[in-house]
Amino acid sequence: MDADTALELVKKGASLLFLDVPQHTLLGIDTQMFSVGPNFKGIKMIPPGPHFIYYSSSNRGGSEFSPMIGFFIDLNPSQVIVRKWDQQEERLVKISEEEEERYSQGVKNMEFDKYLGPFTLSQYGEWKMLSNYITKTLIERIEPIGAEITIIHEPDIFVNNPKTAMEEALSEQLKNTKIQKSDDKIVKRGCYYTKIPRLIKQKGILGQDLTSLNLDKTSLLESILIKEYGGMEDLLLGELQFAFVAFLMGQSLEAFLQWKNFVNLLFGCTEAPLHTRSNLFTKFIKVLYYQLKYAFQKENNVATKGSITLLDDSFLSSDSFLQHLCKEFFLLVLQAPFVDGDLLSWTRKLKELLESSLGWVFEHDTRDGIFYEEDDEVSTVYCLLCTVYCVTNLFL
Repeated sequence: MDADTALELVKKGASLLFLDVPQHTLLGIDTQMFSVGPNFKGIKMIPPGPHFIYYSSSNRGGSEFSPMIGFFIDLNPSQVIVRKWDQQEERLVKISEEEEERYSQGVKNMEFDKYLGPFTLSQYGEWKMLSNYITKTLIERIEPIGAEITIIHEPDIFVNNPKTAMEEALSEQLKNTKIQKSDDKIVKRGCYYTKIPRLIKQKGILGQDLTSLNLDKTSLLESILIKEYGGMEDLLLGELQFAFVAFLMGQSLEAFLQWKNFVNLLFGCTEAPLHTRSNLFTKFIKVLYYQLKYAFQKENNVATKGSITLLDDSFLSSDSFLQHLCKEFFLLVLQAPFVDGDLLSWTRKLKELLESSLGWVFEHDTRDGIFYEEDDEVSTVYCLLCTVYCVTNLFL
């Protein structure tokens, strides 16, 4: 980057001034994370728009870390955000408006320039694919009181018997963290996520009709879209992205469960992707594709750092909830006689990503509506068994 371009970015880009952050603190913005050095005072040259800031305090040697704390911000051009480290609470806090104005002017006058690390623009495209539906309005709607997203405020998230192997592992990790256990110290401040029921329950509906409603969650999706989002599909996708970022970067268990609820809801629809909401499902599969593509890059995955490892092997195992949902959805789309071209293309891309990155095996070729494994020795009996197996799993 030449000097003129760098200067232009310094002037028009936003800045974060973080005062007195201890050395070895893990601090991240979007997909970028680093360990704080002795001269660190913040980050400069940040593109305007939504970003996620997250950090974890450490012991003096930098070998043990406290639970992650994160918050979303929406930055304007040349804006300066100032926070100061509270040594006792081990977190970043706001300062008075008078102080913030004085420090902001100092940043704009480049008095702190040599202490501010540049935002890595080469990673900005990756962040945009993870956050392109997140807006300032959405952040304000979902963020908790005080804006901080942290497992510290989620002490009872798995109190009612974890449902999966991964959730069991997360619950065990939660018990072993440095979280303050005293009830009078913990303030439960969850995000204002949209409520997504696991099962549809309606009075006056016959059992057979109720079963059909739960097998195909299209009606539930339509209800949520109209009631919670005013019919605006992008708001739903924005909340899906919000939850994923808060889960993977912010290590929020509440966010993981909300992300899982969205994935269950959308993959649980059979009518909507093929007929009524093909465009929404094309965008959803694209969002999920980039989320998983990023998550699979373990060398860049912040979940492998700090106090809690959220993206563990059980999440990516061949018997995980995600594998089962994807398998059924791939069967639905790839077997359909008519399907939107973009949805078909992105479904194939997601399938290829899971196969190449995780080694998951899905049925590939189709002849006369019957799927075959690549190494099949085709026989009439085997074909019938495969057909029964696929149909059974499709409607479970």
